[in-house]
Amino acid sequence: MKRLLLLTGWLLGLASVLASEPTGRWVATWATSQQLTEKGNLPPEPGFTEATVRQKLRVSIGGEKLRVRFSNEFGNSPLTIEAAHVALAEGFADAKIQPGSSRALTFRGAASVTLHSGATVISDPVDLALAPMADVAITTVTKASPSDVTGHPGSRTTSYFAYGGAAPDAADLPEAKRTDHWYFMCSLDVWTRRPAAAVAILGDSITDGRGSTTNGNDRWPDILSQRLRANPATADVAVLNHGVGGGRVLRDGLGISALRRFDRDIIAQPGVKWLIILEGVNDLGTSSPETVAATAQELISAYDQMITRAHDHGIKVYGATIMPLGGFKNYDTPEREAARQTVNAWIRRSGRFDAVIDFDAVARDPANPARLSAATDGGDHLHLSAPGYKVIAESIDLGLFTR
Repeated sequence: MKRLLLLTGWLLGLASVLASEPTGRWVATWATSQQLTEKGNLPPEPGFTEATVRQKLRVSIGGEKLRVRFSNEFGNSPLTIEAAHVALAEGFADAKIQPGSSRALTFRGAASVTLHSGATVISDPVDLALAPMADVAITTVTKASPSDVTGHPGSRTTSYFAYGGAAPDAADLPEAKRTDHWYFMCSLDVWTRRPAAAVAILGDSITDGRGSTTNGNDRWPDILSQRLRANPATADVAVLNHGVGGGRVLRDGLGISALRRFDRDIIAQPGVKWLIILEGVNDLGTSSPETVAATAQELISAYDQMITRAHDHGIKVYGATIMPLGGFKNYDTPEREAARQTVNAWIRRSGRFDAVIDFDAVARDPANPARLSAATDGGDHLHLSAPGYKVIAESIDLGLFTR
């Protein structure tokens, strides 16, 4: 009897503790894929030496509090962040933040953190409520950085570099140097009590937004995010843009291959429920006419593997067809067009994807299906214009993201 009473008391105590715990979860609301920054995409001199760096981004869903993840994945030596702050941004035209909104980021309570080569770190939670589609500024202070810098060159967003001891919570950095790249920061998560989840997008420069407007947030994932926010049934679906300029599925390009970064960019992101794959045109375009048919079969096998890996984690996978490459530099050959048709036929008809998003059908010229239409072509016959990105984003059925 005594044991029974003790067990009953323990269970009642546990129930009381569980009842007092806040219900909610962490969900990524913004993310970008990390790459080794090429020399031409490094910041202006003196770079990260005694630098206060303010970088801006737009989240998708909101939340009660947040945390930020930084990466030194490609660094050849440790990176020390001396201080870091997060704040609500005053748009993207300059380095201004909203007065009184800056909060210090900590790491196990410490103001600074050192990331060894290859490492990432997640900040402690910060009590800063974010509204959906909020503009956020992340400011870091560094004394130096590795010579091999981890970042995301295709940010299409301006970052601000100030020197002379500028404080990370300064309302503005008026004398800052500017560069249109992101460095070291790779994701921002929100804590929410709402039934939120995320769709991650695995892609190349078309998803990364080449041809979109710098600081305009008009890449096709941005337009999708706006549409999801405006629809009550999908308002809590976050959008994570994992596009990499020049990216390929099978082999490394300007960034590591989609197969290599799959776990990092998809599986490891908190709250991912859906995955869109729009990648493969660079695999076809960089294969020779003699080998591109074999590359098409390799791509199909790679898609099949990614579907299996995602399904193992309860993630639905939507296949987006590869859009036309006709007229683009050296990509345009009959053999590559035939390979594109082979891959797209498999995406549409194999039944392996949970659904198909047929961007090819939306973006192509009806009179010349091997080429982009005038309404979508960004001018180089491969990348889309800002209006073109809007066209493909508006073609997506939002019902794919309801539970």
